[in-house]
Amino acid sequence: MKPGLYANIAAKKARIAAGSGEKMRKVGAKGAPTAKAFKDSAKTAKPAKKGK
Repeated sequence: MKPGLYANIAAKKARIAAGSGEKMRKVGAKGAPTAKAFKDSAKTAKPAKKGK
């Protein structure tokens, strides 16, 4: 199973923080996730872990 939208975003943010030189796409830009993509991925997202 492929990693989901949230996993891809977290991985890219980690690469950016490490100095990769990449940038996040702006809202509405070609290839950027749409509002529908976030809504659909929220249905299958794992709940946040409590305690840590």
